Amino acid sequence: MTKISRRIFLGGLATSTFVATQLGGRVTKAQTGEINLYSSRHYNTDQQLYQGFEEQTGIKVNLVEGEADALIERINSEGANSPADILITVDAGRLWRADEAGIFTPISSAVLSEKIPANLRHPEGHWFGFSKRARVIMYHKNRVDPAQLSTYEDLADPKWNGMIAIRSSTNIYNQSMVGSLVEIHGEEATEEWCRGLVANFARSPEGGDRDQIDAVAAGLADMAIANTYYLAAYAQENDPAKQAIFDQLGVFFPNQEDRGTHVNISGAGVVKTAPNPEAAVKFLEYLANPTAQAFFAQGNNEYPVVEGVPIDPVVQSFGFPFKEDLTSVATFGPNIATAVQVMDRAGWK
Repeated sequence: MTKISRRIFLGGLATSTFVATQLGGRVTKAQTGEINLYSSRHYNTDQQLYQGFEEQTGIKVNLVEGEADALIERINSEGANSPADILITVDAGRLWRADEAGIFTPISSAVLSEKIPANLRHPEGHWFGFSKRARVIMYHKNRVDPAQLSTYEDLADPKWNGMIAIRSSTNIYNQSMVGSLVEIHGEEATEEWCRGLVANFARSPEGGDRDQIDAVAAGLADMAIANTYYLAAYAQENDPAKQAIFDQLGVFFPNQEDRGTHVNISGAGVVKTAPNPEAAVKFLEYLANPTAQAFFAQGNNEYPVVEGVPIDPVVQSFGFPFKEDLTSVATFGPNIATAVQVMDRAGWK
C-alpha cells in the first residue's frame, strides 16, 4: 500500500506546499496531485481510508494530526497561505466552530447531496457528516431493569437518584446533546431537565466516556450516558478485565417511541484557501462511497451515514436498526452557548 505522508501537529506554522502566483491582486494556487488533510480523528484505521483514496485516484494524502481547536487556530494563523485543503473532525459542534471561524467554503456536489442525508450536513454545503455516533444509556444488567428506561427526559426523574454517571459539561459531546434538547424543547425546559439530571448524578463528572463505563462496572454508578463505540471497543480488547466490563453492561437507545436517539457525526469540509480544491472535493466524495463507509463503520465501531453499509457485529448486537433523532446536526453548534449557560445554571460541573 502507498505510505501516507504523516505529520503530528506540535504547534507553529506549516511550510506551504503549493505554488502561489500573484494575478490581478489575487493569490491563486496551482493544483497539485496531492491534498493536505488536517485531522483531529486519532484512529489508526483511518489510515486505510487514506490509502484507499491514494490507490483509487493517484492523489497523495499529506496528513497533519492535532486537536480540533488547535487545528482551527492553526488554519486561521496560516491565513491565505495555509496548505490545508480539508479539515476533518468529530462532533457537529466542532464543525460549527470551524465554520464560525470562516474556515470552510461552500461546495456543490451532486454525489454528496444524494448520499449524505440532509440532517447530517450543513444546509449550504460548508461541511458534511461521514460517520454517525449514538449517545445512549448504558446500564448495569444486574442493577437496572431496562424495561424501566425510556427517554433522555426520564433521566431527570427522582427515581434515578444517585445512579447516573456522565462526563463534564465542558465536553463537546454533552454540549451538542444539550444543544439538541434546546432546539427541541427550548431553553427553559432544557434547564429544568438539566437540574433533574444533575440531582441524579452518582458522582461529580470526571473523565471521558470510558471512565463512565468503568464507573458503572465498579459499582460507582448504575447507568452512564456514553457513545456506543466506546463500549464496543471493550469487546475487542485482549484484556479479560475489559471484556468482563463489556459483559456487565447493556445498551439502551432512548426515545424510540417518539423522536429517536440522539446522534452526532464525524465530518469534514473544504478549507476556503485550499490549494487543491478539486482534489479535496474528490476526497469528500470518496468518503461517501461504500468502501470508505465500511471503514468508518467497522474500523472505529461507528455508524455509516450511507444506507446499506454493514456495521460491526458488536455494534449491531446493541440493537440495529434503531430510530434516530432527525433533528439537524447543524442546529447543535448555534445552541452550544445557550447549552453551556443552561448546564452552568443547573450546577452541571
